[in-house]
Amino acid sequence: MTAQSDVPYSSVEKAFSSNNSTEIANLGKEKILMNILGKEGAYSKSQAGLVLKDFFTKKPCDTFKFIFKSKESADGCFAIGNYESKSETFRVTIHFKKESGAFKIESLAIEK
Repeated sequence: MTAQSDVPYSSVEKAFSSNNSTEIANLGKEKILMNILGKEGAYSKSQAGLVLKDFFTKKPCDTFKFIFKSKESADGCFAIGNYESKSETFRVTIHFKKESGAFKIESLAIEK
């Protein structure tokens, strides 16, 4: 069992709260699977950053908080967060995978 601090939860929360798409993409693997409101794809870090930036532009974040964090395994873990933008709330699910000793975002989904 590794320390909770190995997973970059606080960095992800900060990045979402400040609409920092680049920071989120940089916490990801070389390819990030994303599903943003039903639009799916596997993106490079730079593409992932652009897709998130587009989402943040349309739905800027008021608050973001993780509401569930799974147990970590050797393989990885996942977390679910609430993303609030004006009068809308979105559910964000992020899967982390351990890669060369660090947890990286493997997939990210934002849904109503």
